[in-house]
Parts: sequence; C-alpha cells; structure tokens
Amino acid sequence: MIVRPAAVALLTGAFLGSLPLVAQRPAAEAGRDRSSPAAAQAAVDRTLDFFVRTQNHDGSWGSKSCEITFEMNFAVETQYAWAVAAHALVTMMFLEAEETPARRKALDRAVRWLTRSRLTKRGSTWDNDAVWGWLYGAVAMTAVAQDKRFDNDEWREPVHGRGREILGWLERNQEPTGGFGYYDDPPYTRRPKWGTSFSTGLVVPALGDAMRLGWLDDGATRDRAMNYLRKCRLPNGAVSYDLTPVPRISGGEHINRVKGSLGRIQVYNWALRTAGDGHVTDAMIRTGLEQFFEHHRFLHVARMRPIPHEAYYANAGYFFFFGHYYAALAIELLPAGEREAFRRQLREKLLATQRENGTYCDFLGISYMVNSSSAFATLGLLQGLRPASPR
Repeated sequence: MIVRPAAVALLTGAFLGSLPLVAQRPAAEAGRDRSSPAAAQAAVDRTLDFFVRTQNHDGSWGSKSCEITFEMNFAVETQYAWAVAAHALVTMMFLEAEETPARRKALDRAVRWLTRSRLTKRGSTWDNDAVWGWLYGAVAMTAVAQDKRFDNDEWREPVHGRGREILGWLERNQEPTGGFGYYDDPPYTRRPKWGTSFSTGLVVPALGDAMRLGWLDDGATRDRAMNYLRKCRLPNGAVSYDLTPVPRISGGEHINRVKGSLGRIQVYNWALRTAGDGHVTDAMIRTGLEQFFEHHRFLHVARMRPIPHEAYYANAGYFFFFGHYYAALAIELLPAGEREAFRRQLREKLLATQRENGTYCDFLGISYMVNSSSAFATLGLLQGLRPASPR
C-alpha cells in the first residue's frame, strides 16, 4: 500500500510523537548462529508463544481501530480491513506450524473469527483498502479449506460459505485490466480502476485453489490476474509496481529498478510458477533470489522508516517482511539441493530482526503491522523447516 504524499506531509508532525512504546531490541545475541534450522525453530516457537498468550477473547489479535494519528487520513473502515488481513496471516501461521494443544485451540478460535467476522467494505471514494481483507482472506480460507483438520461437518459449511463470500467480493473488484488494487482515482467507480503487481500476485495461486473448490463463478478471474501480472515484468528484470503500458523510468533511483523491486520479483516468480506458468524457470527464480540477497541493504535501510517510500529506490518499510515471505516461498520452488544455501541467508536476515517478545515489525509499530510482520517472518521461516519435496 502507498500512503499518498499529501497525507504524509500533513500528518508527519503529529505522527512522530504518537507511536506506541514497544521494545525494539532484537532477540538474537551478537555472534549467535542465526542461520541454522534450530535457530529458526526457536524463533518460530517464540513467536507462536506470543500469539497464543495475546489472542483476544473473540479469537482475533490486536486492535480494529486507528491507533496513531498518522493514519487518520484513511477511512475508518480501512483500519478494520488491515486488521482482518493481518488476522488472516496469523491464522495461516498457526495453520502451517507444528500443532500443540494450545496452538490448536488458538487456530480454531482464529478460524472461527474469520468465518463469523464482518466482511470488509470499501471505506471511501479513493480508499479501497478493504481489498486487503479480501486478498489475504482468500489466501487464508483456501488454505483452511484444504486442511484435513477442517474437512468435517463442524467446519465445512462456515469455511466454504465464507470463502465464497470473499471470492465474490474479489470478482466484483477486479479492475478492468485484471489486477487488484487498494486505491481509485477520479472519476470514482464501483469497480476500481487501479491495481498493483504485488497485491495481484499474492492471490493468484489462491484463485486457482478457489476454482477447484467451486468458489469462483467466473473462472477467467485467475486468467485475467495472471495476464496482468505477466505484463508487469520489465526488460531490466524488475517487476513494475503497477501495470504501466508504456514504462517510464525517470532517473537512476526509481521504484521500478531491480533494487526497488526486490520483493515484487519474488511474489511474481512464486505466483506464476505455482499457477503453472512455464515461462518462470528455475533460472529466473534463482536470479531473483540472488538479486534479493545481493541488494538486501535497500530493504534493510527502509525497515521501520515512518514515511512510506522515503528510502532509496522508493523502498518502504512494509516491503521488508512481505518480500522475505515470498522469497522463502520462491526458494522452495528450486531443486532440493539448492534450497538450504538460500534458506540460511534468509534465516540470518529474519532472525536479526526478531524482538525480545518474539514479534517482528517493519513499519509504524502498531498492532496490525506487528501481527502481519510477525506472521510473514514466521511463515517464511517455516518453509525451510518442512520436509523437502523430492524435486
């Protein structure tokens, strides 16, 4: 998501004194090996323990309201939408983690909340951040529906019912060129007119799952999204922020250079390869991961910066854990013998940022960002702790 520059200029002064006080010191000690599977597992356990302890009575996490003045420019509904999306990611984290009685209880309560909570709605003319609840809601619900623990009479109807509702909202909000986005421009229309590569890419595999589950009325929804995503690939190897039919890169330090596209490259490769697009080869995935770690400093320097896109190559803080999660997914698409070297690099980067209480954060430090950052990081670590596929 991009915060509009006018809002940034207006609210920066009020923002600087409004962040909650949260311990920022990384949990990892200097000199400790942060690249091993054992270190990753210990980090995963710390995070899961935190979320077991802090789950709300209704099964959710964090707040659904605006927590800082910096975000008062957004619709009231948007705060709820971001919380729903973060909740969906935390649910996925518990879904993929090794089960214990406490974790299973938290997972059941989280899924129950997802199936019963109010669906997100567009908050204003320009602000359609409700899409984040639909996007990650779709990803989470398709994963839940395919988990054997929820394939029974107790869960089948609420899970599939909520999945169909969410996919219906996505179908109705796919913009005309096939993407999904979270803003709109005049003239304002019911169906938005703008999408981004990363918000589209993250849901492409889930759209395929939804087709198989019978949740999509229009099977072409996924095809349109895939076509949109393919067109975002640039000759320089980057993936553009959004679909620009005639790409224009002004100056050397542009968001659509590789160094500004590190996370988008990963979600592009993972999404299309997972959806069966043969043009994304092992070589493309390997190159994208090599670029991710070679230029990682441009993501690192953006982390926790309070103004979006102020870092080099217009990187924003909230690109950090998003990019690491999809890099982790991309790693698992490579031949088995190549994966561990990349996993070790990823663990090193992630574990260096874990905080004392087991959480992570890359932007603003408020609850939906802590929840989503922690889930992205933990999901990324979990990919390399599973039994390797034989490929």
